[in-house]
Amino acid sequence: MKKFLCALAFVVFGLFPAVAELHVDIVAGGTEPIAIAVQKFETIGKVSAADAKMLREVVENDLKRTGLFRIVNHDAFPQFVKMNDMPNFKSWAAIKTQALVQASVKPDGKDSYKLEFYLWDVAGKEQIEAQSLIASKKSARRLAHIMADAIYERLTGETGYFDTQIIFIAETGSVDSRVKRMAIMDQDGFGMRYLSDKNTFVMSPHFSPNMATVVFLSFRNDDPMVWVLDLDTGDQTKLGNFGGMNFAPRFSPDGNKVALSLVKDGITNIYEYNMVTKTLKQLTFGNHIDTSPSYSPDGKYLAFNSDRTGSQQIHVLDLANGTQKRITFGAGRYATPAWSPDGQFIAFTKIAEDTFYIGVMNPQGRHEKILAGGWYMEAPSWAPGSRRLVYYETEKADNDKDRISHIRSVDITGRNVYDIDLPDGVNGTEPTWSPKLP
Repeated sequence: MKKFLCALAFVVFGLFPAVAELHVDIVAGGTEPIAIAVQKFETIGKVSAADAKMLREVVENDLKRTGLFRIVNHDAFPQFVKMNDMPNFKSWAAIKTQALVQASVKPDGKDSYKLEFYLWDVAGKEQIEAQSLIASKKSARRLAHIMADAIYERLTGETGYFDTQIIFIAETGSVDSRVKRMAIMDQDGFGMRYLSDKNTFVMSPHFSPNMATVVFLSFRNDDPMVWVLDLDTGDQTKLGNFGGMNFAPRFSPDGNKVALSLVKDGITNIYEYNMVTKTLKQLTFGNHIDTSPSYSPDGKYLAFNSDRTGSQQIHVLDLANGTQKRITFGAGRYATPAWSPDGQFIAFTKIAEDTFYIGVMNPQGRHEKILAGGWYMEAPSWAPGSRRLVYYETEKADNDKDRISHIRSVDITGRNVYDIDLPDGVNGTEPTWSPKLP
């Protein structure tokens, strides 16, 4: 991805060992958001005022969208605190500010910026985070995303997800002649660009763990096969010649294998392709439809949906001994399982009584929680940290031509649902959230 992501250096220049009392519980529903004030970024030397403003806005927007932070109104600020000065904690506390952020940006060589920031616990009257970040000017937004990640992680104890991307299928044109192209964007919708041309129908893109490649289904020459895209060079190659239609690819946690569905003699089973040895191994057996594989983060298990018990349900396969068990028994059908990065949850699509739902459960199929419901929604995918998901929803319309598909995000409490903005005329489906960018 060298052509897309400019080189970025990340240096921590001061971490303060004191543990702040200021903390938010990201799991608890109805948690009161932390009031955080982000000062105007100081500029040193030749720094674009527009860039400094943009950096501040990106940090604020990242934090605000989580629902865990309330951005203090700039007009209420009691003072401007220079980077080397101590805040007047009493005056900030008077406007109910709990956390204060100072930042400065200056040139670092001809084509780069250096951003430094401090995070203060107002009640504790202590500095709890201090970092220095360097990136090319073209990648300045990444500075803000990484800064927001650091603030989020310090105040929640969870892994941040702002310095990430989402790959998806961008649909344009009328419903009866819809063009489907693979596209990629930052997690906040910025910088969308196409990865495939408009002449080839594509589906089901998924990142490799190292973000170097993407596997996807392509109907090139009307032949549905799994292909691999190199994000650095843009080269596309067929994964292999498997002697039948193959689809629903998903990388293993180590990035060396791809699980996929393969149709042979009218029967759909799940296979595993080893990209190192170039060998194919059958994982499921029987006269039924097995699809949508998803590895557990330790690579020991595979969740998938199957109609082997008479209706579409989620099963888990033990890759060591080949045994499998059904884990969903609720009313309705279950599909598209997605194992969370921390291994504690499996997200799913549920279809019951003509309604689609996005939900989560534990790997044993218990403690099911519905996060969203609607006319049509599918394809949940996890953000790093396992506290937020992305999915797509198509709204019901009186006229098929008026139907719009949105990419939406929700946290595991079922709260704070928001749309990710797409360019005008673009519908988004089948999103997959990336790991943190390298």
